[in-house]
Amino acid sequence: MQLTELSIPGCYLLQPRVFQDARGRFVKPLARSVLKTNGLRFDFVEQYYSTSACGVIRGMHFQLPPHDHAKLVYCAAGAVIDVLLDIRKSSGAFGRHVSLPLTADSGQVIYIAAGVAHGFIATQEPALMVYNVTSEYAPAHDAGVRWDSFGYDWGVREPVISERDRGFPGLAEFESPFGEPLENFRPLGIG
Repeated sequence: MQLTELSIPGCYLLQPRVFQDARGRFVKPLARSVLKTNGLRFDFVEQYYSTSACGVIRGMHFQLPPHDHAKLVYCAAGAVIDVLLDIRKSSGAFGRHVSLPLTADSGQVIYIAAGVAHGFIATQEPALMVYNVTSEYAPAHDAGVRWDSFGYDWGVREPVISERDRGFPGLAEFESPFGEPLENFRPLGIG
């Protein structure tokens, strides 16, 4: 598995080997040894997935401390543009965002550090996104930043967005409880 550090500290694009033949495709999106060797968290305790039609935006989601978590996400069917937003006040990348296409065909996986908001727009349906997280869902600590408040162009005129996601505060109004980046990762110095 190849790892490439993204422009947001602690976030990585992982490229596993994709085996494809007449039967279909085989991909191993998670390898504990690869994460451990590279100083990344691998203590995932919960997994869930979502399906979305084209034009659906989900985000920008995270959990507040002490229930914050790292995520490992991938697109198992269809395609999305995945978006990350650094909300760690002292990370040096606060307010920076990065977007990457994720497709089932590529097999690519994104590792997201705690304190980084996550969202995506579905571009090919059904978009099946799988999430692995290092803490269980804690409703009282579930939070988000409004999808249209940080300068990212989602490329869609009339997105489908939940009322919950529309009600999040904008980045300028959000008082971040996230300080320094996690000590559980070390920059790889690659990519």
